[in-house]
Amino acid sequence: MNIGTTELGDKPVFLAPMEDVTDPSFRYICKNYGADVVYTEFISSDGLIRDGKKSVQKLDIFDFERPIGIQLYGHITESMVEATRMAEKADPEFIDINYGCPVRKIANRGAGAGMLKNIPLMKEMTESIIAATNKPVTVKTRLGWDDESKNILEVSKMLQDLGIAALTIHGRTRAQFYKGKADWTLIGEVKNNPDIHIPIIGNGDITSPEIAKQMFDDYNVDGIMIGRAAVGRPWLFRNVKHYLRTGELLGEPTLDEKLDLAKMHFQKSLEWKKEPVGIFEMRRHFSNYFKGLPNFKDLRLKLLTAMDANQILDLLEVIRERYSGFEFGKTEE
Repeated sequence: MNIGTTELGDKPVFLAPMEDVTDPSFRYICKNYGADVVYTEFISSDGLIRDGKKSVQKLDIFDFERPIGIQLYGHITESMVEATRMAEKADPEFIDINYGCPVRKIANRGAGAGMLKNIPLMKEMTESIIAATNKPVTVKTRLGWDDESKNILEVSKMLQDLGIAALTIHGRTRAQFYKGKADWTLIGEVKNNPDIHIPIIGNGDITSPEIAKQMFDDYNVDGIMIGRAAVGRPWLFRNVKHYLRTGELLGEPTLDEKLDLAKMHFQKSLEWKKEPVGIFEMRRHFSNYFKGLPNFKDLRLKLLTAMDANQILDLLEVIRERYSGFEFGKTEE
């Protein structure tokens, strides 16, 4: 599979862009575990062109993460074009447009998945962004706004005809948010439609190596994208890649490996986002890193409420001592 001139190999596995998750610290971890492509957190075009500190900081990308896409969202074409030109200067492999975020404050303004209710604006914006950059432009979107407007095939054809280089489809409508089961049948219909020739990347409910293989086998997608399932479980990329290659299921990391990983991730989060943000944003990862430890409620509560970095590092060592010799399950759940 290629995006523009970037060769991604056979059956690439992508890390989904996630706000307050896919910062350089987490991207570093996921790349080390085999993610083929990573994305920045999604960036507000308005925040970027107004020189908002948080938005501008998200443009910082590093050689170790390549290939990487910078994802932008917004509801005003002129702002998105200007933001695209700013993002291009950071030299990502491609620019990704977010037409899929279901969060109310974004979608209700007409950005993210809100664009699915305004196809003429989506067309105008996409065409303008492609014209504004020499980078390949990709799109991430959903099946439609709700069950009555699952227009993904028509949207896919339109975006392809405008010149996007690849399309990621999340198998839910905006109305579903992240509830219910992702519907991959429509993703497969897009991919296998004879009029579609750009790469199609499937996203939604990929939580294990077996499911990843099933999605490739059943729907013939060019790539898959993993999002929430990788939070606190970045080794999922390694296990998926190994299973696709060999058919062998790898077990979870040992407790010591998870603790060393959690400590490194935490330290990199602090380097990147400082205290207290780096502490806040690690909490969701800590919850999952140690899922499965028995009688863990007291330590989990301490990890999720501590506001001092040294206290958190000490708690990680307490976990190591208390659960010495504990073995996690042999396969991904």
